Amino acid sequence: MISIFERRDGLVVSGADAGKYLHSQLSNEIASLGRGESTYAFALDPNGKVVALCRVLRVDEHEFLIDVDRGAGEALLARLLRFRIRVDVTIETRELGVWCVRGDVSEVSGAGSPTSGAIRASAWWSDGTAIDFIEPLDNDVSSRPEDAAGELEKLRVRARWPRHGAEIVTGETLPAATGVVPIAVSFTKGCYPGQELVERMDSRGATAPFVLRDIDVSGYAPGDPYIVDGVEVGRVTSVAGGRALAYVRRDLAQ
Repeated sequence: MISIFERRDGLVVSGADAGKYLHSQLSNEIASLGRGESTYAFALDPNGKVVALCRVLRVDEHEFLIDVDRGAGEALLARLLRFRIRVDVTIETRELGVWCVRGDVSEVSGAGSPTSGAIRASAWWSDGTAIDFIEPLDNDVSSRPEDAAGELEKLRVRARWPRHGAEIVTGETLPAATGVVPIAVSFTKGCYPGQELVERMDSRGATAPFVLRDIDVSGYAPGDPYIVDGVEVGRVTSVAGGRALAYVRRDLAQ
């Protein structure tokens, strides 16, 4: 088991209508979350493209904490404010510190956390190999081992988990391309902005023209075209630890 610190963008969404509002704006079930429970969800633009992949955690009956990759917070804030009309909802930005525990998370006891008061949440695929402890970022971060971010990136690539600015580009990425639709989208909840494209692709059994896959890293860097038999069939998005992620043409992405 390893524990690695990273900074993330955050939003605190509160008010009597907070749960109802987030449920109406994001791609997954929010209203039914119990206190301390979390889920991943997409915030989409009206055309069905990804604004951000976020994790929503219910802190209390009328308060939610949302965390996203660094650099995605501003776009997510603008998107949530866009449809906030005649509802009792307040949205505040919050820089967050997250202790990312990876490996045998059973070794982490109950409510125990690297920092007292941090909130525990399932991470990545929620398969028992990743949990996070989230806390407001204090001013003294000099002792935080951020040089271990490279190790976390290796684990992320190995887990095939998409990251904002690499596999997710605001206003461009299709949810179906990322591979996380099974855990970030509910097909039984009510309407939300961007739902039409997601539902249409699912009902037709369709996928995106390019889908996220891991590939042989030899000779590649992020942004490079992925070449097979002399033909460009995709583009590399991340490289770390001898492995890479790439968006690959769907007919070759088996």
